Amino acid sequence: MSNDSKSAVELLILGAGWTSTFLIPLLQQKGIKYAATTTTGRDGTCKFRFNPEDDTDTQKQMLDLPAAQSILITFPLKGKGQAKSLVKFYHDTHSLEAFENHASPSFQFIQLGSSGIFTIPGQDTWVTRHSLYDTADDRAIAEDELLGLGGCVLNLSGLWGGERNPKYWIERVAASKEMLSGKKSLHMVHGLDVSRGVVGVIGNWEKARGQRFILTDLMVYDWWSLILGYAGELDAENGDGKMEGRQIKWIGELMKEHDVKALPRSMDDLGRCYDSREFWETFHVMPVRSRI
Repeated sequence: MSNDSKSAVELLILGAGWTSTFLIPLLQQKGIKYAATTTTGRDGTCKFRFNPEDDTDTQKQMLDLPAAQSILITFPLKGKGQAKSLVKFYHDTHSLEAFENHASPSFQFIQLGSSGIFTIPGQDTWVTRHSLYDTADDRAIAEDELLGLGGCVLNLSGLWGGERNPKYWIERVAASKEMLSGKKSLHMVHGLDVSRGVVGVIGNWEKARGQRFILTDLMVYDWWSLILGYAGELDAENGDGKMEGRQIKWIGELMKEHDVKALPRSMDDLGRCYDSREFWETFHVMPVRSRI
């Protein structure tokens, strides 16, 4: 899964999980030299498991990783100290001298995070990367630490693509009328668009350094609207009509109870809407997989 992982690369993916199934083909398509890690070293990746409890072990593992101009951290870092340690150990074990024309004075660290940190009481209807967030959240604390070290944080909305399809989440998120009543806005971004965003960031690092961005596909989805559209399809696939007597029926009742004349509901009714335009404008790219 890695590309000549023993020599210097442009991008090192720490944690080749779901996102890498979209990112690696894109890197190959664009001719970007990369390496990737997994905890087992499977499929030609480098073996690496971040161990926040054992600095010596982490630093030893770092020695086996290639030098990379950009390092993408796909797993969550939590609390104070983890981001600082990871960055320090990589700097201690690698040199930018491996790159002939390194324009950046330091390695470029990118952390994939969650837009969930912006879900706080009293939040504005429209949420941007500049909005208030839960600064006490363990992941947010680690992200802030990385930002202070000159890294970049990409707070991702719900991920979809491949086997991840919101269509199959209905029974889990709307198993009762009460649960369905509380479902409002949904924000998503496709794995391909996350990958396009990462490539945009490493190609325009000066705009990314020390910055936090929110990533969505520029759409705000209404859960009721999505479920009403998907439920009939699922009934047809399953041949049981189960959702017609439950989720579809409940949506009709809820629309009457809340005087909702048509779906999707208004942005004000949905209550929390992410505005991620600044990311796409900054890095001169647009999502190509919207409308789940």
